[in-house]
Amino acid sequence: MSAGTADGWSSWPAPAKLNLFLRIVGRRSDGYHELQTVFQLLDWGDVVHIRVRDDGRILRTGGDTTSFPESEDLLPRAARALQETTGTTLGAELSADKSIPAGGGFGGGSSDAATVLVALNHLWGTGLDEAALAQIGLALGADVPVFIFGRNAWAEGVGEQLTPVDLSPAWFLIVEPGVGASTRELFQAPELTRDATPATIADFVSGAALGNAFEPVLRRLAPAVDAALSALAQHGRACLTGTGSGCFVRFHSESDALQAQSKMPASMKSRVVAGARYSPLLEALAKVRSGAV
Repeated sequence: MSAGTADGWSSWPAPAKLNLFLRIVGRRSDGYHELQTVFQLLDWGDVVHIRVRDDGRILRTGGDTTSFPESEDLLPRAARALQETTGTTLGAELSADKSIPAGGGFGGGSSDAATVLVALNHLWGTGLDEAALAQIGLALGADVPVFIFGRNAWAEGVGEQLTPVDLSPAWFLIVEPGVGASTRELFQAPELTRDATPATIADFVSGAALGNAFEPVLRRLAPAVDAALSALAQHGRACLTGTGSGCFVRFHSESDALQAQSKMPASMKSRVVAGARYSPLLEALAKVRSGAV
């Protein structure tokens, strides 16, 4: 997928992600929890559409703009944050074709925000580097920086301390139960392990760092998640991603993933997607800068 223009509009990919493992190793003085995780970017996601305006206005178009308050929409919030940081007098019209389900733990809102920041930084000519964009993004959500840097990463802190990692090519069978629980409820659950022993990248590579701290919580709160994990476990190590309801199993080949999908219950919404080495957003930006599109 690449960015192209039509009638002043350009289209930009906003990839989904998986958390290959997630543990909580402590709590900070500001109340936020210290996490460790590995972000795997996916070759699947949303598409963000942008058209630059000369009048400085930031407008949402298309999609559901009635039941979803603009104050909660990360697309215009990201654009305004970039405006305020850079002082640009330009504006933009924004819309998104959503494929990433809300509440699944796939990072859809954060990825959309990152795409707005990266794309508008180019379209507006505001000239910020990745680190500056990531700082803006962190105020919008802890997962935004990984999508801005666009590389698979080992993450610590609240998820913003990133170390790029090379992950082996993989395909993922993903199930979307379509349910969830509030983040507040998850963090207050008595069975949540909040003081796990810190892991290292070597622990992850060796397989010693596995699992998701929120899995036992969501299995109890959401029977559909428990059912999805149980069904996936027939085909490999079933995992939960992030704090959402999305579940997955990793495979070495697309054919193995598709074969497992064919054996999943018909009532479960599933898909097979490839892991990405680099974000499709970075590839799109490189093509635009080179004049290839």
